[in-house]
Amino acid sequence: MGTIETSAFKKGTKLIHNGQPYSIADFQHVKPGKGNQFTRTKIKNLVTGSVLEVTYRSGEKVEEADIEDRDMTFLYADGDTFHFMDGKTFEQIEITAEQLGDKKGFLLPDMTCGIVFWKSRPISIDVPNHVELKVEHTEPGVRGDTATNVQKPATLETGVQVNVPIFINIGDTVKVDTATGSYLERTSIGNG
Repeated sequence: MGTIETSAFKKGTKLIHNGQPYSIADFQHVKPGKGNQFTRTKIKNLVTGSVLEVTYRSGEKVEEADIEDRDMTFLYADGDTFHFMDGKTFEQIEITAEQLGDKKGFLLPDMTCGIVFWKSRPISIDVPNHVELKVEHTEPGVRGDTATNVQKPATLETGVQVNVPIFINIGDTVKVDTATGSYLERTSIGNG
C-alpha cells in the first residue's frame, strides 16, 4: 500500500500507526496563529477497538493500511471455532471464539457478516445491528406482577443471556440489539 497525506484524511480512512491498523473516527485541521499547521485526529484500532488521539504535522505522510472488507456467511460453530464462507469465491475461514468476543452469541447459520482482513487475516467482524433469537430458557413471569419495566434473565438459542420483560416465555422470539446485548421487542409468541 502507499502513503496518504494529512490533507487527504477522511472519516473511515484506514492507516497504520505504531504498526497497527487504525480507522480515522474524526479529524480536524488546525491553523494556529503562530507555528505550523497540524491535524488533530481520533483513530480507532481495528484489532482492539481502542481509540487514540494523535496529532500529525500538516503535510505529513502516513502509511495506508492494507485493509479488505468482505461479506461472509456464518456456516457453523465447531467448539470454539466459527466457520465462515465467502459467497463469491467459496473460500472458507475460521475465526476463534476469542476473536469474536461477545458477538459469538448473536451468530445464526446463514447470517451475513462483514469481516475485516488485515494482511490477509481476519481482525474484526461486524454482525447485523439486530438479530431475532428464540428464548430457550427463562423463569415464568409472576402472576399479578404488573410493575412496568420489570426484567428477568433469559437464555437464547445461541446461549447468550439477555434481560427480557416478565411477559416473555420459553419459545418466544425476541429482537436483540447486538451492540448492547439488550432486548428490543418480542417478534413472535412461542407454542408453550
